[in-house]
Amino acid sequence: MGEKPQKKTTSGVEKQPGFADSVSQEKPHYHGHRQRLRERFMTDEGESFPDYELLELLLFYSIPRVDVKPLAKNLIAHFGSLGGVLNASPQQLEEIDRVKPNTSILLQAVRNAGLRIGREEIMEKPVLSSWDALLDYCRSAMGYNQTEQFRILFLNRKNVLIGDELQQKGTVDHTPVYPREVIKRALDLNATALIMVHNHPSGDPTPSQADIAITKEIAETGERLGINLHDHIIVTKSKTFSFKRERLL
Repeated sequence: MGEKPQKKTTSGVEKQPGFADSVSQEKPHYHGHRQRLRERFMTDEGESFPDYELLELLLFYSIPRVDVKPLAKNLIAHFGSLGGVLNASPQQLEEIDRVKPNTSILLQAVRNAGLRIGREEIMEKPVLSSWDALLDYCRSAMGYNQTEQFRILFLNRKNVLIGDELQQKGTVDHTPVYPREVIKRALDLNATALIMVHNHPSGDPTPSQADIAITKEIAETGERLGINLHDHIIVTKSKTFSFKRERLL
């Protein structure tokens, strides 16, 4: 029998009959994974997704054409949770290998969008009827921060929330608070009541003696001007401490 003719590539190099460049044609193990994940998301809007898959889906839109599952898992392991990832600063995120500004900006935008939705759920509503939503919002806005922040919620005569302002930023364990500035701002907004909120980065919401002292001072200053301090809430990632509930106010 005669030999079969050799096949040639476009470059003229001969190949054996039936030879295929399996290495170049082999598809990566994650081929089609993005589309499958998107299709799964569309079936139940991600309700069945573990946190890393939800984060992975977000990463698709800032990191093209590579497998981002390992990165999603690494981010959650590094920051402790999906919430920790979304609340990390751009500088913290970009310290992680393969996280570039496009990714850190996307994750910050997702966080801020979530906070705005949370704020919409409580603004211009009586606080007593949306108290749980208020606590959830405060935890989301401040509980993951690694430095202390001091926030004031301003209420009108009907106890409707009319203002939400971040007053001060401090260090890991201290925020300077100036009672006169707090009360002056309440007068500017025609608020008749306040709720003070600050975070404890340590994770322990127990108030310090300084927390107790400043709460008493603001309550007494406001009372003289017809402004009632409803509560002072300390938040962490997962806990809250209410001065009113614990009868410290």
